[in-house]
Formats: sequence, structure tokens, C-alpha cells
Amino acid sequence: MAENQPLVSLITINYNSLGVTTEMLDSVRKLQYPNLEVIVIDNASKENPGPELLGKYPEIIFIRSEENLGFSGGNNLGIKASKGSYLYFINNDTELIEGSIELLLDLFQNVKNLGAVSPLIYHHPEVHKQSGELIQYAGTTPVNAMTARNETIGANQIDEGQFDHPYPTSYVHGAAMMVPRAVVEKVGMMPEEFFLYYEELDWCEQIRNGGFEIYVEPRAKIYHKESVSVGKMSTLKTFYLTRNRILFTRRNRSGFEIFLFSVFLIFFTVPKNLILYLIKGEWQHAKVFLKAIFWHLKPESKNAFKPLPQLSSIISSNPKV
Repeated sequence: MAENQPLVSLITINYNSLGVTTEMLDSVRKLQYPNLEVIVIDNASKENPGPELLGKYPEIIFIRSEENLGFSGGNNLGIKASKGSYLYFINNDTELIEGSIELLLDLFQNVKNLGAVSPLIYHHPEVHKQSGELIQYAGTTPVNAMTARNETIGANQIDEGQFDHPYPTSYVHGAAMMVPRAVVEKVGMMPEEFFLYYEELDWCEQIRNGGFEIYVEPRAKIYHKESVSVGKMSTLKTFYLTRNRILFTRRNRSGFEIFLFSVFLIFFTVPKNLILYLIKGEWQHAKVFLKAIFWHLKPESKNAFKPLPQLSSIISSNPKV
């Protein structure tokens, strides 16, 4: 019975990728979970997909932003419109598998102070030629204080049952993560300073600092096509990955750790990447790489340290659809 199940708000963002969004919504329709609201945020796509989406999926809540708010800003718009006790953030280039929502919810009942959880994430069969299920994410290692990089557990392994029980991890994956509303009310919404990339890592740091655990539930599964909206080798990706790698360190590390990272950045990361870009003739990537670094010398970078208001302080009113 739906009234015996917590309301889950599934939140996803569309940006110039209506086709994959409809494929995701088709997979949602096949789910048996009885108490689900689906919120689609359009992040200022060139053409408003609202009429087509609402015509085909009248059950969804559609919200269009006339400004591209980035990953965090778009999801925060969804949070403000949501009513669920649990918020399930998924990329629009994912396809859901039956039973995953129930397994994620069960984990919150079994793990004390669980703040966020991701399912096991597979590469979508359409984008790889491997036989068997190819894993994209089964958790992560911590971000290294010197390099500001970490590793994804299980990446590109064939699933042979090696991940068969839930366990703690350093960070959830932004493509699919469930967070209770009560946690958001305590630690705040997603950090909008990042716009794109590293935001879920920073949010996990805030969730952990709030006294909560971060987990993976590998018995719950989802497919991910990856990088549909941004592009796998775009200059946009180069800029935000570089800028936000530094920003994450500045926001979450101590003074000595920031010093070590700065030395590594100046004497290893910068020369290595510039040489590689120049050898490949990728001049635009080299330009935005440097732009991302010098952004941190501008006065505007200080605005990236102002906290967002708590969810409980936001007037509860749905944005216009």
C-alpha cells in the first residue's frame, strides 16, 4: 500500500537532452514502487521540453529554469519543490532497475545515522561492448590531500558478485544518490558554488561533518550512459574539473594540506597538463585550464565560501511549472 511506504521524490535535470530524459522516464514508469513523485528540472534548454514531456508523462512535476543553474542549482530547485521524506537524485542519462528504490530505503532503516547512499552503477549496455554487466561505480576512496584526486572502486570490472553487501564509502555518485530530507534540513542543500563537478564530494563532506554515514548499496543497481549533456572531452568539462578540484581543497582541507596541494599543483599538475594539451594541439583546453586556475586569484572566488540557507528557512512554495 502506498500509504505505508515513504514518499520518495525522484529529482532529475534535463539540459538539451530530451531523448535520454524520455528513456529515463520510461524506465521509471516500469517501477513498482507505489509512492513516488518525479520532478524534472529543465536547466534552460534551447527549446522548452515542457509541453512534450507533460503531454507524454502527465504524472511528472515539470519545472523550467530560464537560467542554467548547474547541477547543484538545478537539483536544489527540485528540492524546494519536493515533498518526499527521501530525495533520490538521478541523472537524466540513467535507466532505473526494478527494486532499487526499495533496497535503498531499507538501508536507511538498518544503518544508524545514514546520510546518503548510492546504488551500484553500471555502464549502460549501449555504451560498452563487454559481455556481462560492466561496473562504473561501487564506491570511492577518500580524496588525497596532496593530489585532490581519488579512485572509483570497481570501475570497469565485470560484475561477478564481488560487491554483494552494503558498506561505507567516502562519497556517493552524483548520477544516483538518495538523501533523507531530514539530512538536507540539517546540513543544507547542495553547494551551488561548484556549478558542475565535485559538488557531490563537497556535499558528502558536509553530510559527514554533520555526523552522518555515507554508504553504497550494491544490491540496488542502475544503468548510466554518462556525459550526455556536457560531452566527454569538452572545454566546459576541463574548466570545471580543474577549477573545482582546487575549490574542493580550499573548502575542505586544513592550511598545511592546502600548502601541500598547492606545491603539487604548481610543480606537477600545471606543467604536466599544459605539455599534454600542447602536444595534442588542444589549445582551447590549455586556455581554459589556465583560466580555471587563475579564477582562484580573483576576488569573486571568495563568494564560493558563503553557505546556502538551510532548507527549513526557505518558504515552502513550489516554483512555477
